[in-house]
Amino acid sequence: MLIIKAKELRGLSDKELKTKLDDLNLEEAIEKRKIAATGVSSKVVKIRDIKRTIARILTILNERGAK
Repeated sequence: MLIIKAKELRGLSDKELKTKLDDLNLEEAIEKRKIAATGVSSKVVKIRDIKRTIARILTILNERGAK
């Protein structure tokens, strides 16, 4: 679950978006720990994609006025 387009996200309810947001935050934390433990930065692209998807979700939630 890396890149999810804004068009797909807009079709989801606020509750589903918040669930996806929680999942992505957890996945990002796991990837950061893997990099910290191994010192290998091969997952940088994956973390960037996760951050962008998180930003998309937050933008959509802010547009809807849901917090």
